[in-house]
Amino acid sequence: MSKNTIATWLIWSSALLVTGVFLCLLVDIISAGLAGISWSYLIEPPQDTGRAGGIGPIIVSTGLILLVAIATAAPLGLATAVLLTEFTAQNSAFAGFVERSLDVLAGIPSIVFGLFGNAFFCIYLGLGFSILSGGLTLACMVLPILIRTATEGLRSVPNDYRLAAATLGMTRSAALVHLLLPAATPALIAGLMLGIGRAGAETAALIFTSGYVDRMPDSLLDSGRALSIHIYDLSMNVAGGDANANSAALVLIIILFLINSVSISLANHWMHRRIISL
Repeated sequence: MSKNTIATWLIWSSALLVTGVFLCLLVDIISAGLAGISWSYLIEPPQDTGRAGGIGPIIVSTGLILLVAIATAAPLGLATAVLLTEFTAQNSAFAGFVERSLDVLAGIPSIVFGLFGNAFFCIYLGLGFSILSGGLTLACMVLPILIRTATEGLRSVPNDYRLAAATLGMTRSAALVHLLLPAATPALIAGLMLGIGRAGAETAALIFTSGYVDRMPDSLLDSGRALSIHIYDLSMNVAGGDANANSAALVLIIILFLINSVSISLANHWMHRRIISL
């Protein structure tokens, strides 16, 4: 058996193993939580500490927290990646320091981010336990992922693109907007999906920043319970809450799947329109 055949089998085996684990988890959650999902469950507020009622306010709070996190982290991450790849020498001390710092941040436990968010956003900035504090804390968590994936995506674009743009007299900003960023779109979308996935499933950081309140938020300065916290609370602190915890977990998976699908579809549609326009 050749080395190529062995490598192919290993790759397929790894892919099938990961897929199998995911399907086992998904089937278990669906079988345990699907019966509890209904329209009233999706729009009504929780009752009896979550044993009854729905998760309407919790879905809204989760969406607002994710919106704050991605709206804050995405432009900062993209700008930092552009700075590191297009306006800074790759072997410079500054670029090396920033990249090592990002690697350290990516490995910090989420509970540490939660303590930082509580000290800085909740107490020092006076935002208190709020959706805004939770979203900004999650933005700090996903920034390393967004920056690193965007950086690698931009660096993977062939230098021929840059040389061709310079030959045609295009400015660096024009080349970035019209050539480099479109070519790096798959990596940018992958980083965005990873960031949304981590932010949507985060629990520890939000306990210290967004709070436990399960009512409908009136503004970003209101406390809001995310779905991940709701699942944790029902599973660990509420007797008889396992059924609704499984239903909430299934809703969270569906939301993340829909966000990923819509983002990929929009990116593909945008790329198709650009190709047609060219």
